[in-house]
Amino acid sequence: MSIAYQVVGSGPFDLVLVHGFVSHLDAAWEEPHLAQFLNRLASFSRLILFDKRGTGLSDPVAEPPTFAERMDDVRAVMDAAGSDRAALMGISEGGPLSIVFACTYPERTLALIAYGSYARWLADEDYPWGRSPEEFASFLAGIERAWNTGEWWIQHNPTALADERYRSWWARYLRASASPGMAAALVKMNSQIDVRDVLPGVPVPTLILHRTKEQWFDVGNARYLARRIPGAELVELPGVDHVPWVGDAEAVLREVELFLTGTRGRPRGAAFGIGAQALTRREREIVRLAVEGQSALAIANRLYISDRTVETHLANAYIKLGVASRVELARRAEALGI
Repeated sequence: MSIAYQVVGSGPFDLVLVHGFVSHLDAAWEEPHLAQFLNRLASFSRLILFDKRGTGLSDPVAEPPTFAERMDDVRAVMDAAGSDRAALMGISEGGPLSIVFACTYPERTLALIAYGSYARWLADEDYPWGRSPEEFASFLAGIERAWNTGEWWIQHNPTALADERYRSWWARYLRASASPGMAAALVKMNSQIDVRDVLPGVPVPTLILHRTKEQWFDVGNARYLARRIPGAELVELPGVDHVPWVGDAEAVLREVELFLTGTRGRPRGAAFGIGAQALTRREREIVRLAVEGQSALAIANRLYISDRTVETHLANAYIKLGVASRVELARRAEALGI
């Protein structure tokens, strides 16, 4: 069994990002907002990314992996990446997985962050924030539509609804991450998640992050986690989007950086780094060539990279520079300091 992983950055400590549900290491970098989110995490850590077994670039499996197998994948990835001890950041379904890992391998867990997460997937008598049986059935029924159009999960990230480019990427991301059958099987497996019993035994510093108005997991889930995990810090952020890289991503990143390093990085604007000073060396190089009128293919040939990579760098640069197109970039280049 091979698990795909990637190491980005060279910070003073390791940070393992445990995605929720499904992921795809390559496709993730095609979306500028997600790419910038990952790069920001890697700016203050040695970031370790991976696709869980049965998803993304990891080996396919006939049956959905058990919770124990997924937890062991985290350990195996850390071993392969040469990480003796790391902080874990679990997003959504990655939260419970990270919690159980911290309890099982406390000697290998530096700290724990649970973002947009929960203790139990389904509702219970003393856990009203979970899904009802009707919601679970509707969730499963939406899988096919999600893999056809991407118009299922994106409803829970309202900020991205009007962005056709993001919607197209999201649909491709889902299809690349898992087959519809595996996705449905993973949903059924996730519906059985219940880590309430282990919460009092979490032995590491813990940060719980949640957007107060998000529409996928009610903030009550985060408050429950914070009450049950000893010494946990709860930070509720404004916002309506479930995934952390949509909306005010910088607010999430500031809290993560402060928790793990004890300091906040320099201000980077409301959502991401802004202005010409925020461009990476490669982004600046590509932007200058684009301003000169060179096509993406010409730039790719000149720099010995793919034209898709050029387009991704340009999309990142557009966000930082506050422009919407190559035409606007060329028109405003001098004023932007390019």
